[in-house]
Amino acid sequence: MVWQAEIDELRRREALAHEMGGADKVKRQHDGGRFTVRERVERLVDAGTFHETGAVAGMAEYDEQNNLKAFTPSNCVFGRARIDGRPVVVVGDDFTVRGGSADASIAAKPQMAEQMAAAYRMPIIRMIEGSGGGGSVKTIETKGRANLPGGIGGGESFDLMTSNLAEVPVIGLGLGSVAGLGAARLASTHFSVMSKTSAMFVAGPPLVARLGQTVETLGKQDLGGWEIQTRSGAIDMAVDTEEEAFAAARRFLSYLPNSVHELPPVIAPTDDPQRREESLLKAVPRDIRKVYKMRPIVEAVVDAGSFFELGKMFGRSLITGLARIDGKPVAVMASDPYFYGGAWTADACEKAIRFMDLAQTFHLPVVYMLDCPGFLIGLEAEKAATIRWGVRALAAMNQTTVPWCTMIVRNAFGVAGAVHKPAGRFGFRYAWVSGRWGSLPLEGGIEAAYRADIDAADDPVAKMAEIEDRLNKLRSPFRSAETFWVEEIIDPRETRPLLVDFVNLAWPTLETGRSNFAIRP
Repeated sequence: MVWQAEIDELRRREALAHEMGGADKVKRQHDGGRFTVRERVERLVDAGTFHETGAVAGMAEYDEQNNLKAFTPSNCVFGRARIDGRPVVVVGDDFTVRGGSADASIAAKPQMAEQMAAAYRMPIIRMIEGSGGGGSVKTIETKGRANLPGGIGGGESFDLMTSNLAEVPVIGLGLGSVAGLGAARLASTHFSVMSKTSAMFVAGPPLVARLGQTVETLGKQDLGGWEIQTRSGAIDMAVDTEEEAFAAARRFLSYLPNSVHELPPVIAPTDDPQRREESLLKAVPRDIRKVYKMRPIVEAVVDAGSFFELGKMFGRSLITGLARIDGKPVAVMASDPYFYGGAWTADACEKAIRFMDLAQTFHLPVVYMLDCPGFLIGLEAEKAATIRWGVRALAAMNQTTVPWCTMIVRNAFGVAGAVHKPAGRFGFRYAWVSGRWGSLPLEGGIEAAYRADIDAADDPVAKMAEIEDRLNKLRSPFRSAETFWVEEIIDPRETRPLLVDFVNLAWPTLETGRSNFAIRP
């Protein structure tokens, strides 16, 4: 062949690129219990579908005759592939080459990955292990100048990362030490997962210690391990193995469209749409002082096995996740009375805002299983600016346009109780027979409102009980239904059939197009 020599040279360079940082660095990666970036790609995507872009980009050395002497590939690997038959962009850090630092990277590669996702409306999955920013301190010496963050030609892709959040699903997998811009890339996602052996931080332990921010010696896990990052809300999920991280990414993607210009994918229903769960009749205790488990309720009303929880360790009085109802994807919020009785904390409000933005961005109808006694009160709640986060959550809810259905399972009190459906537009709302609501719970409120009557009574305790009994009868949900203050009171067993009806009515009304995603304060 006329061009055989050039093809042979191309294959030689591709083989050198696949050696990554060298056998010793690959062994070190494996000894640490981690896959290499190329092994990760193989395990994430459909077999044989990965088409790499820029495999032979890197740093080359030539001899005096300009023959290739040595080659170090760029430590960014990216290309297009398929997951469950759907096109995606995959971009990953190669930790075997300078620990994923930008010293050995080519800024145009991660930038082009973001551009490809936006231009062709494909989800993007970032596999992150390294800093991925301006490089290490050694970069000053190797480049002979200091990098200005965000400067001209800085190559940091902030604008691309931000704009893609409003266009396509963005998933981040933290699979090792993640710092600096790498941490920003991992957090700037719709869904983030970290393995429990990895760590994420803005700056690692040496820099933190150098700046004197802590007197004790911190390890990577102490500073940025999975428990810290999932409880803070910086990361959505932690898993034991990298394989589980890949599975979580695939499952999250299965509920979302390829871009905001499409509807979420519908699958053939596999569950009886008229299923009536007898367990729901006794799910909520009559004794209002007793808690109960909300997750089994959620799992009972959505398609069997379809609930995929997000952010479980953060804002724990609120449960959020994706599910299917009659084969159609929905966004599910639910109160968890095991934490603060379901009261909204500042963290729960922040969690709700981000989740409602996700639903709005990707056209997911919202189902809210409500049991909220109000905002958390007390000194710590005031210090956390709970009310400010609460009104932001209320604003985020009112700014949604996706279909909405609320099931009042038990409590709905105060301003936080009011944050259960968008104001000013139609939304379905049903109250279980166990529902109870008001501006303020009677418990604690009676003493304040009827203090004079109670103090004047011969038997204050009996007077208190008399007032409480009287008000409880007046507070009956049937009284509210008489004046249409609540639209429908239902048998809990009717929940799933009504939700199936809701999603089937909602689906034809969903609209696509550029999302109104906003990064909220």
